[in-house]
Amino acid sequence: MTAPVYILGGAQTDFALNASRHGMGLFELMREAVRGALLDSGLEASDIESGHVGNFVGELFAGQGLLGGMFEAIDPGFHGMPSGRHEAACASGSIALLSAMAEIEAGRYDCVLVTGVELERNVPGATAAQHLGAATWVHAEAQGATYAWPYMFSLIGEEYERRYGLRYEHLARIAEINVGNARRNPLAQTREWRYTPESFLQDDVANPVIEGMIRRQDCGQVTDGAAALVLASPAFAQRWAAQRDRPLEQVPCITGWGHRSAHLRLKAKLDGSAGAPYVFPHVRRAIEDAFRRAGIADVFALDGIETHDCFTTTEYMAIDHFGITPPGQSWQAIEGGLIDADGRLPINPSGG
Repeated sequence: MTAPVYILGGAQTDFALNASRHGMGLFELMREAVRGALLDSGLEASDIESGHVGNFVGELFAGQGLLGGMFEAIDPGFHGMPSGRHEAACASGSIALLSAMAEIEAGRYDCVLVTGVELERNVPGATAAQHLGAATWVHAEAQGATYAWPYMFSLIGEEYERRYGLRYEHLARIAEINVGNARRNPLAQTREWRYTPESFLQDDVANPVIEGMIRRQDCGQVTDGAAALVLASPAFAQRWAAQRDRPLEQVPCITGWGHRSAHLRLKAKLDGSAGAPYVFPHVRRAIEDAFRRAGIADVFALDGIETHDCFTTTEYMAIDHFGITPPGQSWQAIEGGLIDADGRLPINPSGG
């Protein structure tokens, strides 16, 4: 088992902000998050030995690539610092984080900054949907769909329906829980949005169909924003904590991780898992890898979960793949209140 990687500080921009309306772009968002992380950690730019940026579609939304070159423009103290950008669709920030961790674990650097940034609200919604569709197998998937990703995640819901049965009320409850969580987060995009009870029903006016079984409240929002973390080796973190009269044991750290990939096409994934208990076995293996590396027996050793929930069908899948319920039985955790903010194992309680 490798030594843990410590988190010395972090920051997130306000996800309710429409950046372009305030004269901001990728650089300004990234600058705010990076400066915030430095301030939160009490470090200077010159203390950072390497920098990583996660970004999916900068070229499409802003015509901008090479984001690692922006560090020095944020602070001259970053001059000469090695940097790079990572792309893995919605996992771009995670891949940037893993790469930063790997540098620390390999002994190359002791203090590394990782940031993620996206600008997506500067174009009309249909254009944004087309740009985001770059993460499908273009020209091979979602042909004829107006909105590629709602269409693709509807197919996942339909697969659950075929294998195990699926009731829309369970998807709607996931959306309702997440909206409630967001209202408690001062940086969440939807914290001040208003809904009616009909917003979480199969109501074609209050909650219209977007694609297939996916309705408006099942969809994550297109968002502008950035986040950043300062990571450190045990030796660096020990010195950092000692300077602040703080026990190292009180400094948060990353103890386990998992990383798996599968065929790009959804159909190939679903065909490959036919007859298997999990719809996405590679997701289950990544979770098990993280548990093993962290030295925990199962999901119930956790106090909560933050997971990618771009659509309600995504979170429905995550519930059983985490092992909260048997495969195909995610509805049990929803009906039982287990994933509520005050439940035994809340999911996405930050609402961010």
